[in-house]
Amino acid sequence: MKPISFIQPSRNNLKYLKWSYESIRKNLSPIHEICWADDYSDDGTWEWMNEIAEKDPNVKIYRNEGPNRLGHTILYDTLVNDYATNDIVMIYHADMYACPKMDEMVLKHLIPGTVVSATRIEPPLHPDGPEKVLRDFGIEPEEFKESELMKFIDEYEPPQESSNGIFAPWAIYKKNFQEINGHDPLYAPQSKEDSDIFNRFVLNGYELIQTWEGFVYHMTCRGSRFKDGALRNPAGQVFMKGRESSEWLEQNQRSTRNFIRKWGHMVKHDDMMFPIVPPKYDVGFKAYNCNVNLLKELEPWCSKIYLDYGSDYMHEYRKEEQPNTAFDLDEKIKMYGNADLTDYNDIIVEFDCNQLNSNNFQTIVNLSEILQESGEIGFMEYEIFKFNIKALNTYEKDLILVK
Repeated sequence: MKPISFIQPSRNNLKYLKWSYESIRKNLSPIHEICWADDYSDDGTWEWMNEIAEKDPNVKIYRNEGPNRLGHTILYDTLVNDYATNDIVMIYHADMYACPKMDEMVLKHLIPGTVVSATRIEPPLHPDGPEKVLRDFGIEPEEFKESELMKFIDEYEPPQESSNGIFAPWAIYKKNFQEINGHDPLYAPQSKEDSDIFNRFVLNGYELIQTWEGFVYHMTCRGSRFKDGALRNPAGQVFMKGRESSEWLEQNQRSTRNFIRKWGHMVKHDDMMFPIVPPKYDVGFKAYNCNVNLLKELEPWCSKIYLDYGSDYMHEYRKEEQPNTAFDLDEKIKMYGNADLTDYNDIIVEFDCNQLNSNNFQTIVNLSEILQESGEIGFMEYEIFKFNIKALNTYEKDLILVK
Protein backbone atom coordinates (compact mmCIF):
# COMPACT_ATOMS: atom_id res chain seq x y z
CA MET A 1 0.00 0.00 0.00
CA LYS A 2 1.23 3.49 -0.84
CA PRO A 3 1.33 5.94 2.08
CA ILE A 4 -1.09 8.88 2.14
CA SER A 5 -0.63 12.24 3.82
CA PHE A 6 -3.97 13.21 5.38
CA ILE A 7 -4.43 17.00 5.23
CA GLN A 8 -6.53 18.27 8.16
CA PRO A 9 -6.79 21.94 9.13
CA SER A 10 -8.89 22.58 12.22
CA ARG A 11 -10.21 25.52 14.20
CA ASN A 12 -11.85 24.91 17.58
CA ASN A 13 -12.94 21.43 16.49
CA LEU A 14 -11.02 19.45 19.08
CA LYS A 15 -13.59 16.78 19.95
CA TYR A 16 -14.20 16.03 16.27
CA LEU A 17 -10.48 16.01 15.47
CA LYS A 18 -9.82 13.52 18.29
CA TRP A 19 -12.62 11.29 16.99
CA SER A 20 -11.28 11.55 13.45
CA TYR A 21 -7.68 10.81 14.47
CA GLU A 22 -8.69 7.73 16.44
CA SER A 23 -10.53 6.35 13.40
CA ILE A 24 -7.56 6.85 11.08
CA ARG A 25 -5.20 5.10 13.43
CA LYS A 26 -7.70 2.35 14.33
CA ASN A 27 -9.10 1.50 10.91
CA LEU A 28 -6.43 2.38 8.33
CA SER A 29 -2.85 1.39 7.67
CA PRO A 30 -0.33 2.80 10.17
CA ILE A 31 1.96 3.90 7.32
CA HIS A 32 -0.15 7.00 6.63
CA GLU A 33 0.94 10.45 7.68
CA ILE A 34 -1.41 12.99 9.28
CA CYS A 35 -0.71 16.68 8.73
CA TRP A 36 -2.59 19.05 11.03
CA ALA A 37 -2.87 22.82 11.00
CA ASP A 38 -4.34 24.59 14.01
CA ASP A 39 -5.99 27.80 12.84
CA TYR A 40 -5.52 29.89 16.00
CA SER A 41 -7.82 27.72 18.13
CA ASP A 42 -8.54 28.51 21.78
CA ASP A 43 -10.09 25.15 22.77
CA GLY A 44 -6.86 23.27 23.53
CA THR A 45 -6.37 21.98 19.98
CA TRP A 46 -2.73 23.04 19.71
CA GLU A 47 -1.80 21.56 23.08
CA TRP A 48 -3.44 18.24 22.13
CA MET A 49 -1.74 18.22 18.72
CA ASN A 50 1.64 18.58 20.43
CA GLU A 51 0.87 15.69 22.79
CA ILE A 52 -0.03 13.42 19.87
CA ALA A 53 2.94 14.51 17.75
CA GLU A 54 5.31 13.53 20.59
CA LYS A 55 3.88 9.99 20.58
CA ASP A 56 3.04 9.51 16.88
CA PRO A 57 6.02 10.03 14.56
CA ASN A 58 3.72 10.10 11.56
CA VAL A 59 1.99 13.30 12.67
CA LYS A 60 3.14 16.72 11.42
CA ILE A 61 1.75 19.88 13.00
CA TYR A 62 1.60 23.59 12.18
CA ARG A 63 -0.06 26.49 13.97
CA ASN A 64 -1.35 29.80 12.72
CA GLU A 65 -0.41 32.11 15.59
CA GLY A 66 -3.13 34.61 14.71
CA PRO A 67 -4.55 37.01 15.54
CA ASN A 68 -6.59 36.45 12.37
CA ARG A 69 -7.92 33.20 11.00
CA LEU A 70 -6.24 31.91 7.81
CA GLY A 71 -8.91 29.35 6.90
CA HIS A 72 -8.60 25.99 5.21
CA THR A 73 -8.23 27.54 1.73
CA ILE A 74 -4.74 28.64 2.80
CA LEU A 75 -3.95 25.89 5.31
CA TYR A 76 -4.68 22.98 2.97
CA ASP A 77 -1.94 24.25 0.70
CA THR A 78 0.46 25.06 3.53
CA LEU A 79 0.22 21.46 4.70
CA VAL A 80 0.46 19.95 1.21
CA ASN A 81 3.42 22.07 0.12
CA ASP A 82 5.42 22.41 3.33
CA TYR A 83 4.56 19.45 5.58
CA ALA A 84 3.31 16.43 3.60
CA THR A 85 6.16 14.04 2.81
CA ASN A 86 4.24 11.45 0.76
CA ASP A 87 3.51 11.45 -2.96
CA ILE A 88 -0.25 11.17 -2.29
CA VAL A 89 -2.29 13.64 -0.25
CA MET A 90 -5.90 13.47 0.89
CA ILE A 91 -7.97 16.55 1.69
CA TYR A 92 -9.80 15.45 4.79
CA HIS A 93 -12.26 17.26 7.07
CA ALA A 94 -11.82 17.29 10.82
CA ASP A 95 -15.34 15.88 11.33
CA MET A 96 -14.83 12.69 9.30
CA TYR A 97 -14.52 9.14 10.65
CA ALA A 98 -12.43 6.83 8.46
CA CYS A 99 -14.13 3.48 7.94
CA PRO A 100 -12.06 0.29 7.58
CA LYS A 101 -10.30 -0.17 4.23
CA MET A 102 -11.22 3.33 3.04
CA ASP A 103 -7.58 3.95 2.19
CA GLU A 104 -7.28 0.66 0.30
CA MET A 105 -10.40 1.34 -1.77
CA VAL A 106 -9.32 4.89 -2.66
CA LEU A 107 -5.83 3.77 -3.66
CA LYS A 108 -7.34 1.01 -5.80
CA HIS A 109 -8.42 3.72 -8.28
CA LEU A 110 -5.72 6.34 -7.78
CA ILE A 111 -3.09 6.84 -10.46
CA PRO A 112 -1.45 10.06 -11.67
CA GLY A 113 -4.03 12.21 -13.43
CA THR A 114 -6.94 11.05 -11.25
CA VAL A 115 -8.64 12.44 -8.14
CA VAL A 116 -10.42 9.82 -6.04
CA SER A 117 -13.09 10.46 -3.40
CA ALA A 118 -14.45 8.15 -0.73
CA THR A 119 -18.23 7.90 -0.34
CA ARG A 120 -19.76 9.87 2.52
CA ILE A 121 -22.24 8.37 4.95
CA GLU A 122 -24.02 11.22 6.71
CA PRO A 123 -26.79 11.76 9.26
CA PRO A 124 -29.93 13.42 7.84
CA LEU A 125 -28.85 16.98 8.59
CA HIS A 126 -28.84 17.97 4.91
CA PRO A 127 -30.94 16.85 1.92
CA ASP A 128 -30.25 13.40 0.49
CA GLY A 129 -28.48 12.95 -2.83
CA PRO A 130 -27.42 10.05 -5.07
CA GLU A 131 -23.72 10.76 -4.41
CA LYS A 132 -23.88 9.87 -0.69
CA VAL A 133 -25.55 7.53 1.79
CA LEU A 134 -27.93 9.05 4.33
CA ARG A 135 -27.97 7.02 7.57
CA ASP A 136 -28.04 8.19 11.18
CA PHE A 137 -25.21 6.67 13.21
CA GLY A 138 -24.94 9.68 15.49
CA ILE A 139 -24.76 13.44 15.24
CA GLU A 140 -21.99 14.00 17.81
CA PRO A 141 -18.98 11.88 18.80
CA GLU A 142 -20.57 11.32 22.22
CA GLU A 143 -23.42 9.32 20.69
CA PHE A 144 -21.58 7.78 17.74
CA LYS A 145 -22.93 4.27 16.99
CA GLU A 146 -19.71 2.72 15.76
CA SER A 147 -20.78 -0.94 15.90
CA GLU A 148 -23.99 -0.19 13.99
CA LEU A 149 -21.99 1.64 11.32
CA MET A 150 -19.57 -1.29 10.98
CA LYS A 151 -22.50 -3.71 10.59
CA PHE A 152 -24.08 -1.47 7.97
CA ILE A 153 -20.86 -1.29 5.93
CA ASP A 154 -20.38 -5.07 6.11
CA GLU A 155 -23.89 -5.61 4.72
CA TYR A 156 -24.02 -2.69 2.29
CA GLU A 157 -24.33 -3.53 -1.39
CA PRO A 158 -23.01 -0.57 -3.36
CA PRO A 159 -24.98 0.47 -6.45
CA GLN A 160 -21.72 0.45 -8.43
CA GLU A 161 -18.00 0.07 -7.86
CA SER A 162 -17.32 3.69 -8.76
CA SER A 163 -18.88 6.79 -10.28
CA ASN A 164 -17.62 10.10 -11.65
CA GLY A 165 -17.74 13.04 -9.26
CA ILE A 166 -15.89 14.67 -6.39
CA PHE A 167 -16.40 15.75 -2.80
CA ALA A 168 -14.17 15.57 0.27
CA PRO A 169 -12.43 13.42 1.23
CA TRP A 170 -10.46 13.30 -2.00
CA ALA A 171 -6.99 11.99 -2.75
CA ILE A 172 -4.58 13.18 -5.43
CA TYR A 173 -0.94 12.86 -6.31
CA LYS A 174 0.82 15.87 -4.82
CA LYS A 175 2.51 16.66 -8.14
CA ASN A 176 -0.93 16.91 -9.81
CA PHE A 177 -2.16 19.22 -7.04
CA GLN A 178 0.90 21.43 -7.39
CA GLU A 179 0.73 21.37 -11.19
CA ILE A 180 -2.27 23.73 -11.05
CA ASN A 181 -0.92 25.62 -8.00
CA GLY A 182 -3.45 24.23 -5.54
CA HIS A 183 -6.34 26.23 -4.10
CA ASP A 184 -7.00 29.81 -5.12
CA PRO A 185 -6.46 32.23 -2.18
CA LEU A 186 -9.16 34.41 -3.75
CA TYR A 187 -11.60 32.41 -1.58
CA ALA A 188 -9.75 32.65 1.74
CA PRO A 189 -10.56 31.86 4.43
CA GLN A 190 -13.15 29.42 3.03
CA SER A 191 -16.16 28.69 0.81
CA LYS A 192 -16.14 27.93 -2.93
CA GLU A 193 -12.43 27.08 -2.93
CA ASP A 194 -13.45 23.44 -3.45
CA SER A 195 -15.78 24.15 -6.38
CA ASP A 196 -13.07 26.29 -7.96
CA ILE A 197 -10.36 23.64 -7.77
CA PHE A 198 -12.80 20.96 -8.96
CA ASN A 199 -13.48 23.02 -12.11
CA ARG A 200 -9.75 23.32 -12.66
CA PHE A 201 -9.22 19.57 -12.21
CA VAL A 202 -11.72 18.95 -15.01
CA LEU A 203 -10.22 21.58 -17.31
CA ASN A 204 -6.75 20.14 -16.72
CA GLY A 205 -7.94 16.72 -17.83
CA TYR A 206 -7.95 14.88 -14.50
CA GLU A 207 -10.40 11.99 -14.11
CA LEU A 208 -12.69 12.39 -11.08
CA ILE A 209 -13.62 9.07 -9.47
CA GLN A 210 -15.74 8.26 -6.43
CA THR A 211 -15.30 4.79 -4.98
CA TRP A 212 -18.43 3.17 -3.56
CA GLU A 213 -16.36 0.59 -1.67
CA GLY A 214 -14.59 3.01 0.70
CA PHE A 215 -16.44 5.17 3.22
CA VAL A 216 -16.21 7.95 5.77
CA TYR A 217 -18.87 8.89 8.28
CA HIS A 218 -19.22 12.66 8.07
CA MET A 219 -20.78 14.73 10.86
CA THR A 220 -20.93 17.69 8.38
CA CYS A 221 -20.31 21.43 8.69
CA ARG A 222 -18.71 21.49 12.17
CA GLY A 223 -16.35 24.33 11.32
CA SER A 224 -17.61 27.88 10.99
CA ARG A 225 -20.91 27.10 9.25
CA PHE A 226 -22.73 25.28 12.09
CA LYS A 227 -20.15 25.71 14.82
CA ASP A 228 -22.66 24.99 17.62
CA GLY A 229 -23.10 21.39 16.47
CA ALA A 230 -26.30 19.34 16.23
CA LEU A 231 -29.19 18.24 18.45
CA ARG A 232 -31.78 15.47 18.50
CA ASN A 233 -35.36 16.21 19.58
CA PRO A 234 -37.53 13.80 21.63
CA ALA A 235 -38.98 12.36 18.41
CA GLY A 236 -35.49 11.45 17.23
CA GLN A 237 -35.27 14.07 14.48
CA VAL A 238 -31.86 15.70 14.06
CA PHE A 239 -31.08 19.31 13.31
CA MET A 240 -28.33 21.87 13.74
CA LYS A 241 -28.40 23.75 17.05
CA GLY A 242 -28.31 27.21 15.53
CA ARG A 243 -28.66 28.89 12.19
CA GLU A 244 -25.67 29.26 9.94
CA SER A 245 -23.14 31.50 11.66
CA SER A 246 -22.90 35.13 10.57
CA GLU A 247 -19.19 34.59 9.92
CA TRP A 248 -19.95 31.79 7.46
CA LEU A 249 -22.83 33.62 5.77
CA GLU A 250 -20.76 36.75 5.17
CA GLN A 251 -17.77 34.82 3.85
CA ASN A 252 -19.95 32.60 1.68
CA GLN A 253 -21.43 35.70 0.05
CA ARG A 254 -17.95 37.11 -0.60
CA SER A 255 -16.71 33.83 -2.04
CA THR A 256 -19.81 33.35 -4.19
CA ARG A 257 -19.37 36.79 -5.72
CA ASN A 258 -15.69 36.08 -6.36
CA PHE A 259 -16.52 32.74 -7.95
CA ILE A 260 -18.90 34.51 -10.35
CA ARG A 261 -16.29 37.18 -11.12
CA LYS A 262 -13.75 34.50 -11.97
CA TRP A 263 -15.92 31.99 -13.85
CA GLY A 264 -18.86 34.05 -15.11
CA HIS A 265 -21.47 31.72 -13.62
CA MET A 266 -22.64 30.10 -10.39
CA VAL A 267 -21.27 26.78 -9.16
CA LYS A 268 -22.61 24.01 -11.40
CA HIS A 269 -22.44 20.22 -11.10
CA ASP A 270 -24.53 17.19 -11.95
CA ASP A 271 -26.36 14.96 -9.45
CA MET A 272 -23.19 12.97 -8.78
CA MET A 273 -21.18 16.14 -8.02
CA PHE A 274 -19.28 16.14 -11.29
CA PRO A 275 -18.44 19.76 -12.15
CA ILE A 276 -20.13 21.43 -15.11
CA VAL A 277 -17.91 24.19 -16.52
CA PRO A 278 -19.59 26.49 -19.08
CA PRO A 279 -17.40 28.64 -21.34
CA LYS A 280 -15.89 31.82 -19.94
CA TYR A 281 -16.44 34.78 -22.30
CA ASP A 282 -15.03 38.31 -22.25
CA VAL A 283 -18.21 40.33 -21.67
CA GLY A 284 -18.64 44.04 -21.08
CA PHE A 285 -21.93 45.52 -19.85
CA LYS A 286 -23.01 48.93 -21.15
CA ALA A 287 -25.60 49.82 -18.53
CA TYR A 288 -27.86 52.89 -18.69
CA ASN A 289 -29.56 54.36 -15.63
CA CYS A 290 -27.61 52.30 -13.13
CA ASN A 291 -27.39 53.00 -9.40
CA VAL A 292 -25.29 51.70 -6.53
CA ASN A 293 -27.67 48.84 -5.68
CA LEU A 294 -27.87 47.62 -9.27
CA LEU A 295 -24.13 48.03 -9.70
CA LYS A 296 -23.65 45.64 -6.78
CA GLU A 297 -25.88 43.07 -8.49
CA LEU A 298 -24.37 43.48 -11.98
CA GLU A 299 -20.64 43.94 -11.43
CA PRO A 300 -19.66 40.31 -10.68
CA TRP A 301 -21.27 39.00 -13.88
CA CYS A 302 -19.03 40.75 -16.42
CA SER A 303 -15.41 41.47 -17.29
CA LYS A 304 -16.08 45.22 -17.25
CA ILE A 305 -19.13 47.39 -16.71
CA TYR A 306 -19.48 50.76 -18.45
CA LEU A 307 -21.81 53.36 -16.92
CA ASP A 308 -23.31 56.53 -18.34
CA TYR A 309 -23.12 58.66 -15.21
CA GLY A 310 -22.70 58.47 -11.43
CA SER A 311 -19.08 58.88 -10.46
CA ASP A 312 -20.16 59.40 -6.85
CA TYR A 313 -21.89 56.05 -6.51
CA MET A 314 -19.13 54.33 -8.50
CA HIS A 315 -16.64 55.57 -5.90
CA GLU A 316 -18.98 54.58 -3.06
CA TYR A 317 -19.33 51.06 -4.43
CA ARG A 318 -15.62 50.58 -5.09
CA LYS A 319 -14.74 51.74 -1.58
CA GLU A 320 -17.24 49.34 -0.02
CA GLU A 321 -16.57 46.29 -2.22
CA GLN A 322 -12.82 46.40 -2.95
CA PRO A 323 -11.81 44.91 0.43
CA ASN A 324 -13.88 41.83 -0.49
CA THR A 325 -12.09 40.93 -3.73
CA ALA A 326 -8.69 40.71 -5.38
CA PHE A 327 -10.24 41.92 -8.66
CA ASP A 328 -9.31 45.55 -9.37
CA LEU A 329 -12.64 47.38 -9.36
CA ASP A 330 -11.04 50.60 -10.61
CA GLU A 331 -10.18 48.70 -13.78
CA LYS A 332 -13.49 46.89 -13.92
CA ILE A 333 -15.94 49.81 -13.54
CA LYS A 334 -15.66 52.54 -16.17
CA MET A 335 -17.57 55.41 -17.78
CA TYR A 336 -18.23 54.56 -21.42
CA GLY A 337 -18.03 57.99 -23.09
CA ASN A 338 -17.78 57.83 -26.90
CA ALA A 339 -15.41 54.87 -27.16
CA ASP A 340 -16.10 51.79 -29.27
CA LEU A 341 -16.35 49.32 -26.41
CA THR A 342 -15.61 46.30 -28.61
CA ASP A 343 -12.05 47.62 -28.61
CA TYR A 344 -11.96 46.54 -24.96
CA ASN A 345 -14.20 43.44 -24.77
CA ASP A 346 -15.12 40.65 -27.19
CA ILE A 347 -18.82 41.01 -26.38
CA ILE A 348 -20.79 44.10 -25.34
CA VAL A 349 -24.22 43.66 -23.80
CA GLU A 350 -26.22 46.91 -23.74
CA PHE A 351 -29.34 47.45 -21.62
CA ASP A 352 -31.38 49.95 -19.64
CA CYS A 353 -31.28 49.18 -15.92
CA ASN A 354 -34.75 50.64 -15.52
CA GLN A 355 -36.06 47.62 -17.44
CA LEU A 356 -34.27 45.00 -15.36
CA ASN A 357 -36.43 42.66 -13.29
CA SER A 358 -35.98 39.31 -11.59
CA ASN A 359 -37.07 37.42 -14.71
CA ASN A 360 -34.84 39.04 -17.33
CA PHE A 361 -31.91 39.14 -14.88
CA GLN A 362 -31.77 35.38 -15.45
CA THR A 363 -30.41 36.17 -18.91
CA ILE A 364 -27.35 37.62 -17.17
CA VAL A 365 -27.12 34.64 -14.82
CA ASN A 366 -27.27 32.20 -17.76
CA LEU A 367 -25.27 34.31 -20.20
CA SER A 368 -22.49 31.74 -20.70
CA GLU A 369 -24.95 29.06 -21.80
CA ILE A 370 -26.93 31.50 -23.98
CA LEU A 371 -23.80 32.61 -25.81
CA GLN A 372 -22.61 29.02 -26.15
CA GLU A 373 -25.90 27.88 -27.68
CA SER A 374 -27.04 30.95 -29.65
CA GLY A 375 -24.22 33.47 -29.89
CA GLU A 376 -23.11 34.60 -33.38
CA ILE A 377 -20.65 37.24 -34.54
CA GLY A 378 -22.46 40.52 -35.17
CA PHE A 379 -25.53 42.11 -33.63
CA MET A 380 -28.40 40.32 -31.89
CA GLU A 381 -31.20 41.20 -29.48
CA TYR A 382 -32.62 39.11 -26.67
CA GLU A 383 -35.36 40.48 -24.40
CA ILE A 384 -34.11 43.90 -23.17
CA PHE A 385 -30.51 43.18 -24.15
CA LYS A 386 -28.62 44.24 -27.29
CA PHE A 387 -25.52 42.22 -28.13
CA ASN A 388 -22.54 43.40 -30.14
CA ILE A 389 -20.38 40.31 -30.60
CA LYS A 390 -16.93 40.84 -32.07
CA ALA A 391 -15.57 37.41 -31.06
CA LEU A 392 -16.70 34.29 -29.20
CA ASN A 393 -13.34 33.35 -27.77
CA THR A 394 -13.47 31.41 -24.51
CA TYR A 395 -11.05 31.80 -21.63
CA GLU A 396 -11.93 29.14 -19.05
CA LYS A 397 -8.67 27.26 -19.62
CA ASP A 398 -6.78 30.42 -18.68
CA LEU A 399 -8.17 29.84 -15.18
CA ILE A 400 -6.56 26.43 -14.57
CA LEU A 401 -3.43 27.82 -12.95
CA VAL A 402 -3.63 30.02 -9.87
CA LYS A 403 -1.64 33.12 -10.75
